Amino acid sequence: MTETEIPEDHPRYASLVTRHRIEAGVEMGITSKQGLIAQGRGEAFDYLLGERTLPSADAAERAAAATLLAADRPVLSVNGNVAALAPGETVALAEAVDADIEVNLFNHTDERVRRIAAHLRDHGADDVKGLAADGEIPGLDHARGTVDADGIEAADVVVVPLEDGDRAEALDAMGKTEIVIDLNPGSRSPRTADIPIIDNLVRAVPNVTAHARDLADASAAELQAVADGFDPDATLAAAEAAIREGSFATPDDEN
Repeated sequence: MTETEIPEDHPRYASLVTRHRIEAGVEMGITSKQGLIAQGRGEAFDYLLGERTLPSADAAERAAAATLLAADRPVLSVNGNVAALAPGETVALAEAVDADIEVNLFNHTDERVRRIAAHLRDHGADDVKGLAADGEIPGLDHARGTVDADGIEAADVVVVPLEDGDRAEALDAMGKTEIVIDLNPGSRSPRTADIPIIDNLVRAVPNVTAHARDLADASAAELQAVADGFDPDATLAAAEAAIREGSFATPDDEN
């Protein structure tokens, strides 16, 4: 069954669509096989969160939008799962906040970077960074520590969705303002972030874009007030409480 063949009235429609997008990403050579495991882990946390955007996550998404709009050099970091799940949405967010897009991969090959860049351009991106690889993130000797000097290395604000904790900590050590999208509030990545968004990527990215458009005419002072009013610890605590309550939105009745 392809994505277009999934009946929209299926109770697991959204979940099935994201699974097919990850599968398609592997077939296209943009998503690693390990990305399948990461998707399953995230989906489990989404069940526990009730497959919905919590009010605390929406507040984080608004703070993220304000922070990106106020940034001098914002960059959206994209890995294989992000490229498979939300390519057009990522491009739309970049346009809304005037951010660069840069491909950065844990399981890095130049071919995968080229494929992801082409995939993003197919979804409207004018320019995609990540191939120059003339900069670095200190403290990471893995390929994911290689970045573009005029991209992530020079950025003041970086959006790092579905990121590993080591890289999140290394970016934090560089003094970057980090916006992390992750469904696990206990992971190092959101706990390191200045703005942790505990939400599904496919909901979070459009939500940040919508807030950015709403705040497009806000003054610098207004944007700063939105950012200053955000409490990352409260956001993590709210997500943890929702998981403990186990208020599931829908039953998992797929075989």
